[in-house]
Amino acid sequence: MVRNTKLADSLRKASEPEKSTKPVTSPDGEPLIKNPSTGVAPSRQGKKAIAGHFDPAVSKQLKQLALSEDTTVQALLSEALNDLFSKYGQKPIA
Repeated sequence: MVRNTKLADSLRKASEPEKSTKPVTSPDGEPLIKNPSTGVAPSRQGKKAIAGHFDPAVSKQLKQLALSEDTTVQALLSEALNDLFSKYGQKPIA
């Protein structure tokens, strides 16, 4: 039988994420999360994540390339996927 104590209640409350009613905004005041209940940023609406497991050196090199090219990892991955699609005769849509 589980016994509720003040300590157990405090620990349970401390482990629960805080629910803020204040909208999350960028430094320029633009909303970062369209719907706080779902937590989906406007830029991710209607998008699907694609992932893979690679050696840590791949991740580091990709991040360094993004930094040196003054771009994002997302933009580099889009470019790479479009190149791959073109190579196989597909429309570049990334």
